[in-house]
Amino acid sequence: MSIRRQTTRAAELESLPRFRETIDAACQLQPGIDEQTRYDLKLAVDEACTNIITHGYAGMNPGSIILALDVDALRVVMTITDFGHAFEPAEAPMPDVQAALDDRPMGGFGLFFIYQTMDEARYETTEDGNCLTLVRRLHPAKEE
Repeated sequence: MSIRRQTTRAAELESLPRFRETIDAACQLQPGIDEQTRYDLKLAVDEACTNIITHGYAGMNPGSIILALDVDALRVVMTITDFGHAFEPAEAPMPDVQAALDDRPMGGFGLFFIYQTMDEARYETTEDGNCLTLVRRLHPAKEE
């Protein structure tokens, strides 16, 4: 069984709970998605959307963010589309995770968390907007 959900919200921090609710609702319909996987999915979307809100629409009127989810027994595919400034993930510096907490600057861990929790992350900019596709493979429970 394949589940598809989509929600469009304003690019505002107040929209983040609605995106998390959309993920929870879709995951509840697919048996076998554990709490850790749900948490990871929500964390990745929170981080991506916060970056879009903070940086993608910087200096612009807040536009919209579209979250589309495709969930089946093998994977969850989340596509986040926005219409703000383009971004090149490869150019973003990775945080020094070995540094002491007091020596770390605030922020800068969003992409790190996304790469740690997702199996794939693809970004492209087209005339239809900026599109981040995040994939998390699901591992079926082993039969005993």
